[in-house]
Amino acid sequence: MSASVDVVVPVYNEEEALPESIDRLTAFLADNLVNRWHVIIADNASIDGTREVSEALSRKYERVSYFSLPQKGRGRALKAAWLNSNADIVSYMDVDLSTDLSHFPQLIAALESGYDVATGSRLSQDSQVTRSFKREFISRSYNLLIKSMFFTSFPDAQCGFKALTRQTARTIIPYIENNNWFFDTELLIIAAKRGYRIMSIPVKWDDDPSSTVNITNTALEDIKGLLRLRFGGIPKIPGPQ
Repeated sequence: MSASVDVVVPVYNEEEALPESIDRLTAFLADNLVNRWHVIIADNASIDGTREVSEALSRKYERVSYFSLPQKGRGRALKAAWLNSNADIVSYMDVDLSTDLSHFPQLIAALESGYDVATGSRLSQDSQVTRSFKREFISRSYNLLIKSMFFTSFPDAQCGFKALTRQTARTIIPYIENNNWFFDTELLIIAAKRGYRIMSIPVKWDDDPSSTVNITNTALEDIKGLLRLRFGGIPKIPGPQ
């Protein structure tokens, strides 16, 4: 029997994007994923109509559910969703679906073949990326900094398109301190330095020009996180099973 998969979509004030996003995602999964799957909308303290829209979507689709946290933080939402999941594989993608969905079955196949973590990469040679020079430069500089500080081999820490085995998630997540955007980087660094097998998959990715992510604040948070891990040490956790 194939592995069961939970697909988490973390959201904050996404009442406008959610209907089209969930329509597209559920249609794709129904047509292209042989695994048993379930979509979870993980709301981290939205103050618009996200709850009402999400609850309507969960009534419309049998395989969609919704939960809400009282505090903001994408990492916080992922921690809650993944640690409460009973699926064999837990995953997530950004609500804007910037990463082409055709790559999602590749993430799942990588885990089913023995990898512990699978992540999309916008910085691999075969990736196809559409975004501004500024964002491309910042992303490449940040990931180069990670390599120089931690000697890791994964090319892209920040792509919002990841999957883990349930065992890997339950082992690593309790040691991740960050609850926001640095969550992804912290997850991959801990996994890499503790011997977990990571598959990076080149993806087609189109930037969302309406993104509300504050680049400056996010960059400062990322730098603080890297320094904490570099000088505070990587958590000593059990290795892969």
